[in-house]
Amino acid sequence: MTATVQQLINGLNLGCLYGLIAIGYTLVYGILRLINFAHGDVMMVATYVAYFGVVQFMLPWWLAALAAILLTALLGIAIDRGAYLPVRQGPRISALITAIGVSFLLENLGLVVFGGRPKAFYRPPALGEIITWGGVRILTLSLWTMAVTLAILALVFLVIYKTRLGLAMRAVSRDLETVSLMGVPVNRVISLTFALGSALAAAGGILWAMKYPQINPLMGILPGLKAFVAAVLGGIGNVFGAVIGGLILGLLEILLVAWLPGLAGYRDALAFVLLIGILLFRPTGLFGEKLGE
Repeated sequence: MTATVQQLINGLNLGCLYGLIAIGYTLVYGILRLINFAHGDVMMVATYVAYFGVVQFMLPWWLAALAAILLTALLGIAIDRGAYLPVRQGPRISALITAIGVSFLLENLGLVVFGGRPKAFYRPPALGEIITWGGVRILTLSLWTMAVTLAILALVFLVIYKTRLGLAMRAVSRDLETVSLMGVPVNRVISLTFALGSALAAAGGILWAMKYPQINPLMGILPGLKAFVAAVLGGIGNVFGAVIGGLILGLLEILLVAWLPGLAGYRDALAFVLLIGILLFRPTGLFGEKLGE
């Protein structure tokens, strides 16, 4: 029983990380119907900003993390204005190809600037403590990860449903052309959405790097793809669904390794099998809405 509870906690912790990253995917898709495949690489950039903030500039870890989140939000705006805005009126496939190109650009730029050798990421000693309760061992970082995910989920709901920006975001997601005719600054709303999504990717990336304290320029690929699977599973475009999808994926991965150790090597493949299954049998995901053409 203790072992099962331990694995469930591990799965929830991993699922919170997937869900946190998936929220950024689903925000952008909800407005533009665009899969931002550079999202995982934006997460990678944030971890390097935080790393150099601690190592090179000797900032306190929390200040380095905050600087990374803010700078990554600005990077999201720059990506939108520099890459996506010029093709916004073109065919949807153009935006998709652009997203893939931005992803490759960030990865290879990271290899050139930061080098391919992995770097050890700083984890504060306070977040590395282990709490033992009834035989279950919980890393302090795991508790913080769950708390941060819940707090950010509440914050995103507050922004979307209780602010003018959120009202504009919901309006743009319904009918971009009509909203632009009504005087809403559509491009500014979209840029702010990219900023918010990138900031969430940064927060998820920093927590990820603390959990697995090693970073490299290609580290965002697999977490980014799995977060995409989580967003599709929950219903891409639905913020709550993104978190639920992340939790389901995290639990399935950990329980697969725990209960069927012979299949542990297929842990990453599980996410993509799940993606194929959800696209075949429920393309809108668990909480998604059916969209018209």
